[in-house]
Amino acid sequence: MLIRRITCARALPLSIPMATSPLFSHLKPFSPSSSLPPRVPSSSRSFPFSSLASASPSKPSSKRANPPIAALVEVGGVKIAKDDVVRESDPTNNVPDNIFSKIGLQLHRRDNHPIGILKNAIYDYFDTSYSSKFVKFDDLCPIVSVQQNFDEVLVPADHVSRSYNDTYYINADTVLRCHTSAHQAELLRDGHSYFLVTGDVYRRDSIDSTHYPVFHQMEGVRVFSPDEWEGSGADATSYAAMDLKKCLEGLARHLFGAVEMRWVDTYFPFTNPSFELEIYFQERWMEVLGCGVTEQEILSRNGRKDCVAWAFGLGLERLAMVLFDIPDIRLFWSTDQRFTSQFSEGKLGVKFKPFSKFPPCYKDVSFWISDSFTENNLCEVVRGIAGDLAEEVKLIDNFTNKKGMTSHCYRIAFRSMERSLTDDEINQLQWNVREAVQNKLHVTLR
Repeated sequence: MLIRRITCARALPLSIPMATSPLFSHLKPFSPSSSLPPRVPSSSRSFPFSSLASASPSKPSSKRANPPIAALVEVGGVKIAKDDVVRESDPTNNVPDNIFSKIGLQLHRRDNHPIGILKNAIYDYFDTSYSSKFVKFDDLCPIVSVQQNFDEVLVPADHVSRSYNDTYYINADTVLRCHTSAHQAELLRDGHSYFLVTGDVYRRDSIDSTHYPVFHQMEGVRVFSPDEWEGSGADATSYAAMDLKKCLEGLARHLFGAVEMRWVDTYFPFTNPSFELEIYFQERWMEVLGCGVTEQEILSRNGRKDCVAWAFGLGLERLAMVLFDIPDIRLFWSTDQRFTSQFSEGKLGVKFKPFSKFPPCYKDVSFWISDSFTENNLCEVVRGIAGDLAEEVKLIDNFTNKKGMTSHCYRIAFRSMERSLTDDEINQLQWNVREAVQNKLHVTLR
């Protein structure tokens, strides 16, 4: 038995709603029995300092234990046991302890947190512009089925987001949602024509100042019946697209003021046509969200055959980092009062004042990779050991020898946002990373 039925705020079957990006992200197919496909490392910043890493470091004399992970978390009044999510004995499970520990924290439901402040500002716009017609869901369970997360929103079977390297699988049929779109089909079946879904979403990702394995998204959907576009002189798709753009241009002005905007045609599995909205802000063009006219197949499958709809999705961290001048995505998870005390309910765009800048420490790790090696797997290992002390993981050297063996060298930046790290701490972390890289990733250290 997978998990007892888990619901948050409404009855959702433990099949899990589909998720794909701020509405729209990049996914890949998963087969537990197949080998893991290689992943192209994401680009990252250059490092200002070099790092000297010993090829054969001495093992530190003492180990610093990681803090224990609570055995239960609560979402919407429902308790979820760690064993329901983290199953080391299941070969199809790739959810680590540190990810389980984030379930239930729900930063988007904290009114004095930047994520919650932004969510409420978006709510204010829709309440004012649409006379509170949009029904809001922000406490839906993040455990969803593969069917909900991918199939019901038409994510192709070979899409990159389905990959074991990109998505957290509880088992072969159940995942932690990658996007809030995972709930779209069920809400349509329930008869909702205006709704906003906000929640924490989970993806295996790189380590740098703008990427984190847990972040927050909001999805919006509006459904039109034939009598709403008939007589307008436009076909159903054109009518929905015009309404969508008007709505989202208004949202951008609500959040950023009188900014220049432009629409870019793009592709998403669940919408056609599909667009991205960009704004010119702080002297650069910035993507704000993805959106489009909902694929008719999604509506037909869910009892809305004669209707047309639009949908959008946006990442709350991405916008909050810009609006609040927050330089590192890890700060959203900080409990340091020097961070949390700077933000107040209803105060959108208060600029974050850095309270300290502690020095980074750089360590290198080099190894001969195996066929199954991926950079995301390396980042999972580093995060599992160093947690939020890992600031960045960057590939700095890559070569193949005459025997056809490929070597990678990665530079790891360790830095606390709250205190200076000791040499003993850094050496212990680096030793533990080397051991885990060798044992878990099946590579040969150099």
